[in-house]
Order: sequence, then structure tokens, then C-alpha cells
Amino acid sequence: MPSALDTPQGAAELAESLLPPLGNRWLHTQAVAARAQGVSAAVSEADRSLLVAAAWLHDIGYAPELRDTGFHPLDGARYLEQLGAPMRLVRLVAHHSGAVYEAEQRGLSSELSVYEREDSPVLDALIYADMTTGPAGQSFAFGRRMDEILERYEVGSVVHTAISKARPYLAAAVERTAARLGAGSEG
Repeated sequence: MPSALDTPQGAAELAESLLPPLGNRWLHTQAVAARAQGVSAAVSEADRSLLVAAAWLHDIGYAPELRDTGFHPLDGARYLEQLGAPMRLVRLVAHHSGAVYEAEQRGLSSELSVYEREDSPVLDALIYADMTTGPAGQSFAFGRRMDEILERYEVGSVVHTAISKARPYLAAAVERTAARLGAGSEG
């Protein structure tokens, strides 16, 4: 087991121990981590490793052996907490990509609220990396990624409803990250 989960290497090792059997989810995770590395200039130098580690671990809760609630941000955060990961990393995983909106749809708001959301450039950049990467690791513009999610999930489903409600929040995070990167940024 990795000893430094909040480092890119330690996080990558943990992700690689759980996610490869999930196929496209593993491809997505690798690409989100690469994207996070590519946009890491949007966060302070001190937070760059944490951003990339969170990107490696953001979808770890999809691993079948970690499933508890069936809500991957919460299941992943709980697992990381059990491993003794730094709480800031746990909270970033818990709240990646507007998780609060889906938690509300699933009736898991109180469970997620145990992990305080950090409104910061790091969370914004994590959202940016996830919301500009397709399900098999493709590089997508934010609008295309939103369309892809909405097409993949049936109207009225938990995910479709949650992502529809989260869209303005997610768009703002992506825009803030792009602004931090400056003119000619990725995306």
C-alpha cells in the first residue's frame, strides 16, 4: 500500500491497484490525472502534488470492493479516510465535480456533509480536469463533456438531474481555472 497517498506516485499506485479492471474508468482516471498535471499552474506550487493525487483518486469509489453507498465520491472518501489519507485529499475526493448535487438526489447529503467542501483553486482545477475529460480519456471541451454525460444518462435519472443542476457550478469552476491559467489556456 502506498505510504504517501497525497503524492501523485502514491495516489497513482493506489488507483492502479483498484481501477484497471474497470476499463474506460481507468482510462478516464489516467487522463484526468494527466490533465490535472497539465493545468497545475492554476494552483499554488505547494498544492500541485495534492491536485494530481486527487485526480488519480477522484473515481476510486467506483472500485467494486469499495462500494458501500453506491455513490462513488462518498465511498472513495470513506476508503481514503480509513487508509489514513490526509483529510484535505479525502475532502477533495468527496466533493469532486459537484458531488453535493448528486448526494442531494441520492438522499446522502448528511453523509457527504461530514466532509467539508473546500472552495479553492485546487477543487476548481480538479473539476476542470474531470469535466474536460471524456469517459474513455478523451479530451473534451466542457460543453461537450456535459452533453456526453446528459446523453449517457436517462432524463430523470439521478445523475442526469444532478449534473443538470450542477452545470452552472461546474462551469464557473472551469472558467475560474481557465482564467487562472491565463490567455491561451487549455480547454
